[in-house]
Amino acid sequence: MPTQHITRTTRRSGLVVALALTATLATAGTAYAHAEVTADKPQALAEDVTLSFISEAESSSAGFTQLRVVLPQGIAPDDVSLTDGPKGWKLKTVQDGYTVEGPALPAGTDAEHKIKVRQLPESSEIAFKTVETYSDGEVSRWIEVPSGGEEPQQPAPVLKLKAAAPGAAPASPSPATSAPPSATEAAPSSTETPDPKNSAQENSARENTAQENSAQESDDSSPVPLIGVGVAVLLGLGAGGWWWLARRQKTAGGS
Repeated sequence: MPTQHITRTTRRSGLVVALALTATLATAGTAYAHAEVTADKPQALAEDVTLSFISEAESSSAGFTQLRVVLPQGIAPDDVSLTDGPKGWKLKTVQDGYTVEGPALPAGTDAEHKIKVRQLPESSEIAFKTVETYSDGEVSRWIEVPSGGEEPQQPAPVLKLKAAAPGAAPASPSPATSAPPSATEAAPSSTETPDPKNSAQENSARENTAQENSAQESDDSSPVPLIGVGVAVLLGLGAGGWWWLARRQKTAGGS
């Protein structure tokens, strides 16, 4: 084989390898920034567990200002508390999880925080969908749950759990989650369609009650008050007639 042909072949092979290496490095750079979660007791139904979260910075010009974490089923927002985080950051519970936020971190600085969970659910793995916000308004969403063996582009932090210890059981609900429903929640909805049979029975019951009340009022009424009123009227008329006759006699005598 001519030397020139060998040289061209070698150059082509080197170019292919270089392009493949570049693509690999580019892909690795894109996938590097992500969110992770670990636990000091990664076991189903474990109590008082500390979860550590890390969100790796992917911006060279802005820093993190907020992390929003969606809690998996089995962990209530009121059952978590912040134990460690960036200086000045506070935890605030929301309907499906919590946020930790505060002063913007320096650009390129990872955001790390820890929470204590009252109890982990009974599951083999749990996902914590995370939304990261930067000081320039950029948002990264690590919310895709792996399925079908494929690695998603924006995977949510997933914590794998060991089987529950023998005898472990779910703890009783926290006071916040076991509070009785309010009067508004307990009241039936006005949009519910009434049952005609039940409505007829209710109307009949109301009519019977009204009749019973009316009869009771009639029974309770006594003729004595009516007699007293009549006597008072007659006395009034008699007094008025006597006064009128006396005045007529006086007038007649004076004339």
